[in-house]
Amino acid sequence: MIAVSDNGCGIDDETMARMFEPFFTTKKHGKGTGLGLSTVHGIVKQSGGFIRVKSQPGQGAVFRIYLPCVVREVEEANQAIKGSLATRAETILVVEDDTGVRRIVCKLLSPYGFKILESGDPVTALKLFEQHSDEVDLLITDVIMPVMNGRQLYEQIVLICPDTKVLYISGYADGVIDDGGILADGVNFLQKPFSPEALTAKVKQVLDQC
Repeated sequence: MIAVSDNGCGIDDETMARMFEPFFTTKKHGKGTGLGLSTVHGIVKQSGGFIRVKSQPGQGAVFRIYLPCVVREVEEANQAIKGSLATRAETILVVEDDTGVRRIVCKLLSPYGFKILESGDPVTALKLFEQHSDEVDLLITDVIMPVMNGRQLYEQIVLICPDTKVLYISGYADGVIDDGGILADGVNFLQKPFSPEALTAKVKQVLDQC
């Protein structure tokens, strides 16, 4: 069990009932996406755990995350993945406005021989791509970002280099990939939260596409 507590303003019952809903936020318009706690909830649930919250207005909050104890051999699986990617030498541009997520993605991919470029916003990413357009093989980009979304960023990139491949990542698929959504069906997409194995396998799949 991991407990995180604060002595802030607390959470009322109405907010507590909805706070894990995707896109629900108490922040002003344009100040939050409402995906933070939803993503945390997804990670914990995917890991076989659950979250308990205790809070009252004016009395702070305590979040308790319960995770199952797991004992298993993972080295063999990790070595298999590393073997399939060890000889890679492609360059990957990672664009993610969440610093923590971006650093994790870069850290997971860097041991496999990739050259990693990274950016925290699409405007800077486009400038970075222009500087390395003859090198970048794959764009890994978040979908929902300020100024322009991931699809709009990729559309700008393929105008410069049509052969560049893309892998979209997002914490919520509904409204992102569907009729009228940001992305079309059939795109290369990985939903957050994802495991290291899922990320490396998806990157290999996308890079190996003709």
